[in-house]
Amino acid sequence: MTDQLGQSQVLPYIIELSKKGFHFTLISCEKKEKFEKNKEKIANICSENQIDWRPLSYHKWPPVFSTIWDVYAIKQLTSKLHREKNFSLLHCRGYISSLVGLTFRRKFGIKFLFDMRGLWANEKVDAGAWNLNNPIYKKVYAYFKNKEKEFLIYSDHIISLTQKGKDELISWNINESVKNKITVIPCCVDTSRFNREQLNDENIKAWEQKFSVDNSHQVISYLGSIGTWYMLDEMLDFYVVWRKNKNNCRFLFITHEEHSKILDAAKKRGVENEIILHGASRNEIPELLSLSVASIFFIRPTYSKISSSPTKQAEIMAMGIPVYCNLGVGDTDEIIINSKAGCLVKEFNEIEYERSIAEFEKTTFDKDGIRNFAINHFDLNFATKNYFDVYSELVGNN
Repeated sequence: MTDQLGQSQVLPYIIELSKKGFHFTLISCEKKEKFEKNKEKIANICSENQIDWRPLSYHKWPPVFSTIWDVYAIKQLTSKLHREKNFSLLHCRGYISSLVGLTFRRKFGIKFLFDMRGLWANEKVDAGAWNLNNPIYKKVYAYFKNKEKEFLIYSDHIISLTQKGKDELISWNINESVKNKITVIPCCVDTSRFNREQLNDENIKAWEQKFSVDNSHQVISYLGSIGTWYMLDEMLDFYVVWRKNKNNCRFLFITHEEHSKILDAAKKRGVENEIILHGASRNEIPELLSLSVASIFFIRPTYSKISSSPTKQAEIMAMGIPVYCNLGVGDTDEIIINSKAGCLVKEFNEIEYERSIAEFEKTTFDKDGIRNFAINHFDLNFATKNYFDVYSELVGNN
């Protein structure tokens, strides 16, 4: 909960569901550095919303064995707390916590919600973290793919981030019951916070002064981490094409990570002086996004990404900002087409970049229309309502 993902994709949902009468005990595994930095803030948020937060330490090393230890710790704590509280539902976010949920479903008959978040075992392979030529990782992969089937069969309900992910699960024909218990809930955002009408003009001017930009500049932005899935080199190659025939261009990276890596890659392309880097707090992100005329994200279009729902897309669209993005990532293609919120890049080469840029520049984008689509499909209230309906179906709403 002490990193950005927990604060954007867990806490807002359960805070709203707490207001609707559900009582939460929240178990999370926390990274030491971020826990020390943010534990008081998260503890206060949870206390204010009557959420019983029980943080555990996250272990990354050694591989496999550290995960076994974390699962053991979660099981022990869950068992202790269940004796005290008699849980009616275990909402398990991801595969590791679902190992615990499945155990307690079988042992105590507690309802088990498999909030899968993606094809996790396949993501590990696609990311290169699990080399299937290594017999250990091959066994680990087989173990989790087998568990995945059990989660799907024995869970009381399933959450998929994307319609394409849901369709993929149904196509496996694992069990007839599976197709009738999947709800699609994408990564959503608080659209009242991501709202250009709520921005402070003085703050915007301060950012412009800090970054030495004004109305004469054309800024394209990237929001989020730089790493395994996000295609830095391809996005910089795109920027080199995008800046042709333009004056005063800048590429704004709103990220806490890999600043030196970004600058090194930009230097190879001769655009390092046009790069702006800022590690923003969550409250600063809408203001920073507002500086851009467009935003971009290229994500590796691997098999596992059919189940991916980029939070950044919801945040950008809520700001009414058009996007450049690639094909093959979750429902992103259809969302961009249906919302008329940007242009899709079909291949990673200069010719395709030029084509998509030409298409983008001859299009008049409706900022209000883009935002309204985001409100209807990605608003926090949309996610809360769907979770409320699932919870009510499983355990009642009284």
